[in-house]
Amino acid sequence: MTSGARRWLRRFLLPLALGIADGIINALILASSAVIHGSGLTIGLALRVAAVALVSSVFTVFVAEYGQLRAELAKAERELSITRAGRLASGHLGRQVAREAAAASAVASGASFVGALMPLLAGAAATAYSWSALVVSVGVLGGLGGALATAVGGRRPRWIIVMVVDHPGNLGGSDSWEDAGSWRHRGSTRRSSASAR
Repeated sequence: MTSGARRWLRRFLLPLALGIADGIINALILASSAVIHGSGLTIGLALRVAAVALVSSVFTVFVAEYGQLRAELAKAERELSITRAGRLASGHLGRQVAREAAAASAVASGASFVGALMPLLAGAAATAYSWSALVVSVGVLGGLGGALATAVGGRRPRWIIVMVVDHPGNLGGSDSWEDAGSWRHRGSTRRSSASAR
């Protein structure tokens, strides 16, 4: 992997993983009747559900990322003893924060679209076996867990199990999402990385 790709992954790991997982969950919730009963799961439905996943991701990720980055600017103002609040956000840094939040939102929404579309297209293609959407969803979540484990130096089997069967932190030991968050913020202390490996 090139250094540019590593930088991109480091910057967008959270929105990418969040988008894929959110897209899959949105697809299974919004199209659950068609997936379970095997009727009505079409390419048109897959595209509509993926579009809904994309739109919801654009808004939620932008608001969350922008809020987080603005909070970091406010903290920097306090540490620098800047007396007027919002001074850093009103200039170049404020515009940069908005661009970074928009970029994270674009990555998450694209990943959410793809995450919602993949399992539903599989179910629509195999009309007699619409439950294949569930199989593809579980497979993609497992693959995402393995990829995240590799990216953050975690245990691959644990991450795959957590993504497929359980929720983070319930297997004992380290909270996998905590490891991902601490890896993203390179300057922060990796609180539980030793137990995650």
